[in-house]
Amino acid sequence: MSPTEQPEAVPAIPGYPADLAHDEHTMGGAEVRLRPIRPDDAAGLVEFHKGLSTRSVYRRFFFVHPRLAPSEVERFTSVDYVDRLAIVAEDGSRLVAVGRYERKPETTEAEVAFVVADEYQHHGIGTLLLEHLAEAAWRNGITTFAAETLAENRDMLGVFFDSGFPVTSSSDAGTISVRLSIEPTAAYEEARASRHAHARRGAESLDSPG
Repeated sequence: MSPTEQPEAVPAIPGYPADLAHDEHTMGGAEVRLRPIRPDDAAGLVEFHKGLSTRSVYRRFFFVHPRLAPSEVERFTSVDYVDRLAIVAEDGSRLVAVGRYERKPETTEAEVAFVVADEYQHHGIGTLLLEHLAEAAWRNGITTFAAETLAENRDMLGVFFDSGFPVTSSSDAGTISVRLSIEPTAAYEEARASRHAHARRGAESLDSPG
């Protein structure tokens, strides 16, 4: 946690990992708050999903899904923070992105997925979510992330392949399966540091007069 950050004030939720809450800069220099999801995010998640374009929803769910069912909202916002974790990105009080992983039973592998509000895409928020999810998953005994992505979803594929983690992939019928070893190697840490240095420079340019 940076010196300017304050501990996350949250309701009493068993196992809630408040230490995973951080302020981060996007590649454009704007600031967003990343934190683990909570059950009281239900209304915000519904509004977030309603605001997504049909294209973004289809890329996430692989079918047209304009509204989340109550059972989905409950499942998405009620996690155990170990085998199932979701991290949200907020701009002020607005939820603008969600990333989540779910461990495959009795394995060290987890499925991972992301969705970012349309107007916040291409700013590195998906990459920030991947970094934070990987950090949490690694400390919870998960060593590999797996994902299914539409072949046309170059943005999400770029998040994986540019992460600094070693990636393997295979394709089938318009989808691409990727697997990432999420061990925090020197190569990953170097790539991560480079991204964050770029984001800090962007933030400094926004703060500079003129």
